Amino acid sequence: MSFRRLTGLGTALTTIILIAATTMTPAAAQTAASTVAPTAAATFAGTPPPDVTLTLAAYSAAADAYKALIPIFQAEWLARTGQKVTFQQSYVGSGAQSRAVIGGLEADVVALSLETDVTKIVKAKLITQDWQAGAYHGIVTDSVVVLAVRKDNPRHIRDWVDLTADGVGVLTPDPSTSGGAQWNILAAYGAVRHGKVTGFDPSDTGSLNYVGALFKNVLTLDKAGQTSLLTFEKGIGDVAVNYENAVLSSIQAGTDEAIIYPASTILIENPIAVVDTYVDKHGTRPVAEAFVNFLFTPQAQRVFAAHNFRPVEPTTAHDPAIIAQFPAITDLFTISEFGGWDKVSSNLFGDKGTISAVLNNAKGQ
Repeated sequence: MSFRRLTGLGTALTTIILIAATTMTPAAAQTAASTVAPTAAATFAGTPPPDVTLTLAAYSAAADAYKALIPIFQAEWLARTGQKVTFQQSYVGSGAQSRAVIGGLEADVVALSLETDVTKIVKAKLITQDWQAGAYHGIVTDSVVVLAVRKDNPRHIRDWVDLTADGVGVLTPDPSTSGGAQWNILAAYGAVRHGKVTGFDPSDTGSLNYVGALFKNVLTLDKAGQTSLLTFEKGIGDVAVNYENAVLSSIQAGTDEAIIYPASTILIENPIAVVDTYVDKHGTRPVAEAFVNFLFTPQAQRVFAAHNFRPVEPTTAHDPAIIAQFPAITDLFTISEFGGWDKVSSNLFGDKGTISAVLNNAKGQ
């Protein structure tokens, strides 16, 4: 049971929330990560197997979480099997990461921000097994699309409609390289369809009109969501559309910004998969699969939560402290709103997609 089915458990908050701080401080996040002990029942005794190296290719916004999780897994695996695991780690935008793996980056595990970025690796015949076969359908964490503003919110940004006002500088990454960018656009698109954006007709046409108006105010298209947020932190722009987890982590680090929860937004679902061709080539399947399975344990899910990801594992997601950490969303929708990623990638973001056409027009292409 994932967090997406828990949003109604808490008292509904007001549709717009301005937060300059959150309940999980950087010190608390570090404590949560450091106190998660390996769960191996016994210490390995015998001749240890040869050392092994795993390559993880992940999207940039998840870097801190995986850097905290990897040492925990390494210690647990060593205690259980006697085998030392070294990780090679790569963190870039999800779309760029997917293309890198297809182009020859021999990642054993991919942790990306979009299902379609995994699907591209499947179509390249590098992932050959059903990566969605497990209880969580390959989704390891959730998040939501939010708005980052300056701490005192001088432009009085309260919701999606304010991003189209004259003179408002908006930051969002490039949807051709960043999975987060596609989530951002879909969040706004769906909010219009739900009738939550004043002045725009609640239809696909109205949604496209909004996207066009939004992109007239976009100042720069960085390659990844994390890079886009860093650009905002340098003082550029009035508002950054980004992941909840990234914005909360930025605030915890002491940046001069605050977070806005729009009245309507989308549930971000982040996939993970073993890359079959490469684990079989490297002989790393057992440890790669063990690492992926570890990430769904309560132990690992609490570390994700400490880094502001919404957990998908039920005992973690049901914890009152975890529920309190994340505001309930009044109007939260999922990718199924648009018929799933296959339809989204072809009808909206494909070469002839309607959103792609609007974005190309905004770029002057």
